[in-house]
Order: sequence, then structure tokens, then C-alpha cells
Amino acid sequence: MGARYERLAALDAAFHLPTYARQPVLFERGEGMRLYDDQGREYLDFVSGIGAVNLGHAHPAVADAVADQMRRLVHVSNLYHVEHRAALAERLSGLAGGGWKTLFCNSGTEAAEGAIKLARRWGKAKRGESCFHVVTAERSFHGRTMAALSATGQPSKQEAFAPLLPGFTHVPLNDLAALEGAITPGTCAVLLEPVQGEGGVHPCDEKYLHAVRALCDERDVLLIFDEVQSGCYRTGSPFAWQGYGVRPDVMMLAKSLANGLPIGAVLASGEAAGAFAPGDHGSTFGGGPVICAAALATLDALEGEHLGINAERTGSYMRDALEELGRRTGALREVRGRGLMLAAELVEPNAKAVASACLERGIVLNAIGENILRLLPPLVCRKDETDTLLNTLEIVLEAV
Repeated sequence: MGARYERLAALDAAFHLPTYARQPVLFERGEGMRLYDDQGREYLDFVSGIGAVNLGHAHPAVADAVADQMRRLVHVSNLYHVEHRAALAERLSGLAGGGWKTLFCNSGTEAAEGAIKLARRWGKAKRGESCFHVVTAERSFHGRTMAALSATGQPSKQEAFAPLLPGFTHVPLNDLAALEGAITPGTCAVLLEPVQGEGGVHPCDEKYLHAVRALCDERDVLLIFDEVQSGCYRTGSPFAWQGYGVRPDVMMLAKSLANGLPIGAVLASGEAAGAFAPGDHGSTFGGGPVICAAALATLDALEGEHLGINAERTGSYMRDALEELGRRTGALREVRGRGLMLAAELVEPNAKAVASACLERGIVLNAIGENILRLLPPLVCRKDETDTLLNTLEIVLEAV
């Protein structure tokens, strides 16, 4: 590490609130799958900004779209029509099969806040003031603002901030009986991640998700999918629910929708789309001209470069290779996930040590908790880059 890193680390310690345990590296630039630090060293990125850079780093089409829009119009607020915002809403509706209306915001946690408010507005209008409860899953993660945190099913992230907002019930994922028992006349929505990300990359069972859809229809409850991490072709299809064949009433997006630039979105269809009235919700910067231009360019590139297909193919190859590595070394308890949203669960509780050792060898990985490695590479990831990951990981697993 050079003098610049040491100076910035000192500034960080002196002037930033300590909400992140930053890694000992200073990245200066990126290109596709690759990152380069202040010493000129090259890394393969299997984190992609926690799934926020699905196209890879510094995609030229996104850079050009942002630069062009920056020169013409940056901000006018949501009091006025914006051409790119309308085009992006139409594009997202089409990708999701039509019939959707969108509210744009700035992040995944804002999208969660918007979706929860929409569900409560819908529930109270439909069944009265007591209809505001939301059922979510244990191990889920929906964000760090208060409603999103209250919806999150991880007590370790909530305890320091109690009391939480009332009206949230958590049930085990893939347990239909538990969900059925948790839905009451006061329930307005069920909120699930089709593939839990922050909780350790746990996919919903396909039969379970179909049964949840039927249960929500039977009880007249909204089904909300959090696609903040699994959306934008990460699991192969534009949205993970399409791979299950289960359409929600409300959907949350963020992260890679503008390939690393801050954006969030709440999409609603059917009755849910009519729940909000002017003044019920809003965002100063959500859906601005620059971010929507970036998102349109991102979707163009994701589709034009067929990165959903690559996510399925390379993800399948990576999963098989990780399972083979686990059989050969005995170091992996389980490999799970969909597309290029994978987790390798280690037998030993040394995920952070493994991720640190991989970083020293030029591989960027994310450790979740004590024994889970999360793999979220850009969707441009190739088989030879996956082989480099596996070779490095095998060396590290033998050494730590």
C-alpha cells in the first residue's frame, strides 16, 4: 500500500462515521471485470459494487449517455415531465410483461420505503385502518432506513435501533405453513426476495413461490418482490421472478439499474398501481434526466450484449466448478444461488480470512458473516476469469 492509501485511510478514520469496515486497497479505475489500484495492480472483481455494476466498470455507452445528458439538462424536479423518465418507465413495464407503473427514487432502501407505503395505503383503503401488516422472511434484507430495517429479517441488524416500526412479521423462508399462519385480516402484503442476497444467497423454492402467489390471491394480499440485488439480468432473466414464472403485484429495483449510479424504482401493477395519489410519496432527485439516461443505456447494453444469457451460462459453469472444488477440498459445505448470484458456504468460519487472502492475490470477494462467500461478478464475467477465481480460491483454502 502506498502513501496515498495511507493518507486516505487516515482521513477516513478521522472524518467518517465508522459505519463500514473498509478493505485495505485503493481502487483508482475499472474496466469490465477488472479493477486497478493506486499501485497499478490488476484485480478481478467478483463483487461488482455488491451487484451494482452488472455491465462491468466504465462501460462506454453509459459514460457517453451521462456526459451527453449532463451537457443538456441535469435537474428540473418531479414537478415537470422528463423525456428519459417516461421512456424508462415504459421500458421497465415492457420488460416485466406490461401493465406496470413506476415510481423512481435513489436507492434500494428508498424503494423498500415506497413499496411498504404503497402496500399500507392499498390495505387501508381496501380493508380499513388496521390493515397495515407486512409479512416478510427471516434472513431477509430490505435496507437500513427504519421501515426497510423493520421489514428486514435479521435481528442482529435491528437490535441497536429498537423500537422498530410496528406491523412486520417474519417467517422462515420456504415454509408455506408458517406464512399461511402469519397472514391475518390485518395483513396488506407479503414481501420476499426471490433470491435472498445479504442474508447469504438463499433462493426461494419454485413450488413455494407459486404457492405464495396463490395464497396471496386467495387472501387478497399484495405480493411484493425485492429485486434490488437479483434484478437487471443478474439471474438470467430481466427479473428473477420471471425465472420462476411468478408475477408479483409490486416490485422493487435499484443497484444495477443504472450500472452503479444511484437509482431505485417501485413498480406496481393491477389494483396496487392505483393506491398512490399526488402528494402521497415523492423524491427530489428520483427519476432525473441524467440517471434515467444512464439506466436506458444500461438496459440497451445488457440486452445488446446478451448478458442475461451469459449470466445463466457462466453462472452454471461457476456453480459446477465450485461444487467440484468443494468435493475435492472438503472446504465447502454448500454452493447455492441462481445465475451469477451465488454463495459458497465454507465448512470453517473463516470467510473473512479467505476473502482477505484472495484480495492479496488479485481476486475481489465479499464475505457474509463467518462462513459465506458471496459471488456477484459483473455479467460480462467469462469462463477463463472464473477459472482464475477457482484456482486462487483453491490455493487460499489450502493455506488459511
